[in-house]
Amino acid sequence: MSATTDSRTALRVCPLCEATCGLTLTIEGTRITKARGDRDDVFSKGFICPKGASLGAADGDPDRLRTPLVRKDGELREATWAEAFDAVAAGLRPVVEAHGPNAVGIVLGNPNVHTVAGALYPPVLLAGLGTRSLFTASTVDQMPKHVSSGLLYGDAQAIPVPDLDRTDHLLLLGANPLESNGSLCTAPDFPGKLKALKARGGTLTVVDPRLTRTAKLADRHVAIRPGTDALLLAAMAHVLFEDGLVDLGDLAPHVLGVEELADAVREFSPEAVAGACDVDASTIRALAQELAAAPTAAVYGRIGSCTVPHGTLASWLVDVLNILTGNLDRPGGALFPHSATDKTPRPAGPGRGFGLGRWHSRVSGHPEAKGELPLAALAEEIDTATPEGSPIRALITVAANPVLSAPDGDRLDKALDSLDFMVSVDPYLGETARHADVVLPPPPPSQAPHHDFALNALAVRNQVRYNRAAVPLEAGRIPETEILARLVLAATGMHGADPAAVDTMVIDQTLGKSVKEPHSPVHGRDPRELADRLTGADGPERRLDMMLRLGPYGDGFGARPDGLSLAKLLAHPHGIDLGPLRPRLPQPLKTASGKIELLPAPIVGDLPRLRTALRERPAGLVLIGRRHLRSNNSWLHNIPALTGGTNRCTLHIHPHDAGRLGLADGDAVRIKGAGGEVTAPVEVTDVVRQGVVSLPHGWGHDRPGTRMSHAAVDPGVNVNQLLDGSLLDPLSGNAVLNGIPVTLARAGATL
Repeated sequence: MSATTDSRTALRVCPLCEATCGLTLTIEGTRITKARGDRDDVFSKGFICPKGASLGAADGDPDRLRTPLVRKDGELREATWAEAFDAVAAGLRPVVEAHGPNAVGIVLGNPNVHTVAGALYPPVLLAGLGTRSLFTASTVDQMPKHVSSGLLYGDAQAIPVPDLDRTDHLLLLGANPLESNGSLCTAPDFPGKLKALKARGGTLTVVDPRLTRTAKLADRHVAIRPGTDALLLAAMAHVLFEDGLVDLGDLAPHVLGVEELADAVREFSPEAVAGACDVDASTIRALAQELAAAPTAAVYGRIGSCTVPHGTLASWLVDVLNILTGNLDRPGGALFPHSATDKTPRPAGPGRGFGLGRWHSRVSGHPEAKGELPLAALAEEIDTATPEGSPIRALITVAANPVLSAPDGDRLDKALDSLDFMVSVDPYLGETARHADVVLPPPPPSQAPHHDFALNALAVRNQVRYNRAAVPLEAGRIPETEILARLVLAATGMHGADPAAVDTMVIDQTLGKSVKEPHSPVHGRDPRELADRLTGADGPERRLDMMLRLGPYGDGFGARPDGLSLAKLLAHPHGIDLGPLRPRLPQPLKTASGKIELLPAPIVGDLPRLRTALRERPAGLVLIGRRHLRSNNSWLHNIPALTGGTNRCTLHIHPHDAGRLGLADGDAVRIKGAGGEVTAPVEVTDVVRQGVVSLPHGWGHDRPGTRMSHAAVDPGVNVNQLLDGSLLDPLSGNAVLNGIPVTLARAGATL
């Protein structure tokens, strides 16, 4: 192939992590040969990380499935798309008709937030099927933040993000953005933003049991005992009240419950929590005082503070500190982003509020949160019979690998084999998809359009970007949007209908509702006339055009001629900058009071557990996870360029603990937890504090029947096998993945 005649460039927002960096791709024929940062991208301005630079390798991975697989005589065999969807309809509909919709479980993985199809179609599938058996990656990640936001603001999606470009003081807990590139905070070049903070005289404080790359950059690193973040934050709130440092500023008219909160944190003094946190009381006081004294400040907590026994309380207290210091909803503090595809802003005022536990899981009675049940409960919902309700008998997984991401993968592995039917939408035959009766492979990223629906709602600057497919669809493939539309039809008894009907239905419903809303820019207009004005090459683009035009920056179908539309966005291939984050209160509030409800009843009900934790001390070693810059959950371990060097599945252990146990670098060590045990190589390092060991997640690619040849060469071990699924944050149902007790012994020794 001649590079001089066939080489061209195309723009693409990277779909491999939450930073959403703009890329310039060099394409020869249909193959990406190079990816570099797009210097003209309005958001990322040329930044790129190793994952983005390897997009071509991920896109062209020879192990990616190219045709559907259908199980025949016990084996998965290549099939046509027609055969695959015939099998889906034949497998799902009898389960629904015999046992009801809740007998069909749906598992949505993290990659869904990185694709157009994953944003647009799963909600339609859920509504059409009517199942309450929904499980997502959120309950092994960020569900505590959704729940705390729902309780505080009335909206589980109203998550404030730190104003990284303007803050004077940033306090990070359980976050390592120099490795992760940020999470629930969409920020290209997060490392550069932290360095810029320090360059302008600001202060960075990191609370983490590990001396991470981010902690090494900090002005202050607090090596807290894992799982005690909520105690530390409660003590900081105590200091703010005790020292008279509470200053709500402009927030005051919008906040309820300040005096009640003061009473609730009264017994969490720095002296009371110091022993449990293993942090000096003087340090805790300094953290609170420095936060209050800063001209602007933001507190930001992530997965390390979510995946712990008090994850919702910790997430709530992050926002409490931002509120008590007047830093919520102001420049330099923590603000609510406003994405271009957000719904038309409704007038400020009381809303419906946020409810928890509207239904419960069948076996253990776990309450739903945000319409989801804990992923940790998936295995028992399949393999355990109860007098009420049917077990899950059929399963749909979309971009999900719960055998590795959920606790006790061995039990789930066995449970999946007992299903009547299973369908997976997955580019790989991995640890979960190998159980499916039908596997539907989406095309690689280069052959799909891209818009960040979910991640723009968490971005540190308001902007909007859209890319059409960089490479034509390969012969024999169908778009992921069509795959999911056909899945909706097959699952809901409409198999064989035109998949375009799904988009038409959504457009008609959305416009029909919008014209009836008094605050809508299209109030009172003819929905059919509006539908006729939509542009786009296909149904998904017409839906994007509709969402842009109805959104906060949209043209309102002509009501605001300078506003956004798909046509305008296509005319700006590097994106459109919509400006810095701005104060938005009280408009985002949807609580029953129309105000920030600082001390909601579910939080009050959970505080006694936190008081009990004041007296708890781990008897032995505890385990935490860790991030790798060149990895994202279980996605990228089949890409050779992303699995070498420090990106390894090793057990980090402090030299003191290693010496006490007689362990040295490279030794194989058995690690045992409540759910089982694994064996991993030791890496002795003082980046972890004493009493703590660390093992990364997403590994364990050694199960038979997969087709991930590179990942299988150095499979690592599945850290979640150390969990039995019984440890959950009770308010959110989030799995406790950090601070879990483990025992170690050299391989061959008795545990």
